[in-house]
Amino acid sequence: MKTIVITGASDGIGAEMARQLAQTQGAGVALVLAARNEERLNQVAAQCTALGAQVLVVKTDVSVEAQCRHLISAAVSRFGGMDVLINNAGMSAQALFADVKADDLAWYEQLMRINLWGSVWCTHAALPYLKQSRGSVVAVSSLAGLIGVPGRTAYSATKFAMSGFFEALRAELKPADVSVTTAYPGVVATQIRQRGFNAAGTALGMSGLKEDGAMDVPTCARLILQGMNRRDREVVMTAKGKLGRWLKLMAPGLVESMALAALKDEVKPT
Repeated sequence: MKTIVITGASDGIGAEMARQLAQTQGAGVALVLAARNEERLNQVAAQCTALGAQVLVVKTDVSVEAQCRHLISAAVSRFGGMDVLINNAGMSAQALFADVKADDLAWYEQLMRINLWGSVWCTHAALPYLKQSRGSVVAVSSLAGLIGVPGRTAYSATKFAMSGFFEALRAELKPADVSVTTAYPGVVATQIRQRGFNAAGTALGMSGLKEDGAMDVPTCARLILQGMNRRDREVVMTAKGKLGRWLKLMAPGLVESMALAALKDEVKPT
């Protein structure tokens, strides 16, 4: 039986990855589901249990190191080890840097704790067990971790940091036969942008990005899991993302114009 830990599993991409794993592997998988919202976690757990999976729910705030380490300890205590860690927990933000007041900059640090440090702490705690199983680490980053997006200085900073950390870790873990897959979703039809920080560090309540043609959640989850199963280095899941990555090297000014064009008019810099 394979033991898989998923952070940010209460809804969106994390919850859908859990359901798809339960659907495809049934009794062959033990899922450890982590997030702050225990009620929603229990709902996802019930769906996965009905599909035959064994499930452990661990209420976890990944911005707190002790809770990250407790998550891994609870998983190993219950199932005897672990095979995969999916670092999916994350938070968004949309604010022009000039609009953020000095007194409000603390939320930049909090966003880094959630998006980067939560992944670092969980991965550090899981590493001995993943080496034993020759398992896998998955890091759910964003296209904003490959291309800086205007209005998303904080979010891009956290996702670029994730990309650098896991790229270096991949090389370190190659001799141990532990794979590291970094996924770079584009705009996905979830509520992450509405719940993200605004300039004052409170809930934005809207998306600052044009969402025409947003990828559906099941497709995004399926592509991440495919990359995990193939032990791919990276999963860039849209043609626009792949094009933008290469254009950044050859025509960076064009990429900046494309990034500005992706913003709604009401949040564009003037």
